Amino acid sequence: MAAAGVHQEDMMLLPDRNTIDRLLHHYRAQEQVVLARPGDLGVRRRFEDTAYTLCVLMGERTAREAVHAAERYVGRGGAVSPATAAETSS
Repeated sequence: MAAAGVHQEDMMLLPDRNTIDRLLHHYRAQEQVVLARPGDLGVRRRFEDTAYTLCVLMGERTAREAVHAAERYVGRGGAVSPATAAETSS
């Protein structure tokens, strides 16, 4: 049940900023390893798993969108949903 004046689709759980920050650092580190070892399928698979996790947590369809949304979300001071963070900075 939604609160008065709040639409159900506007209510979503927000990911922990520290978790997103750690995941972003992990993503960037893995990105460098993938660039250094492009033929290593295990490295690529872990990188893709991290990208997928960012997509799910940030509510985005592509890794690029998820990373940009996560960077904005972590950098914001107020409690803003990942989707809102992505929309307001476009």
